[in-house]
Amino acid sequence: MRPAWGKMVAIDLATRKIVWERPVGTTHDMGLFKMHYDLPLPTGIFNIGGSTVTAGGMIFVGAYADDYIRAIDERNGKIVWQARLPAGGQATPAVYQGRDGREYVVIAAGGHGGLGTRNGDAVIAYALPRD
Repeated sequence: MRPAWGKMVAIDLATRKIVWERPVGTTHDMGLFKMHYDLPLPTGIFNIGGSTVTAGGMIFVGAYADDYIRAIDERNGKIVWQARLPAGGQATPAVYQGRDGREYVVIAAGGHGGLGTRNGDAVIAYALPRD
């Protein structure tokens, strides 16, 4: 068993085999060794919060300690979109369909004292591309 610290891992539940695993998150807002340099190393980083998967195969996650929300392709683990949050997004994103028929992803960006992410009180919604 390999540790999955800082990684997202996709498992085929029928075969119980790992389909892909990728580091997710950077050291952008961490300050390595408490030195607080802004070095966005793509090492993968721990997270607090969950992810949401859409019917179209996009995984949305904003739980990492670098204040980004990301869309990850469930087929291959590649990051297809990301946006900077005004505070830590240690929450599970929600996906909903608006009255206009368009899908949206929304996340609360409130920060987390244990991770040392920026505190805030924002709720942000992003419109998903139309098919």
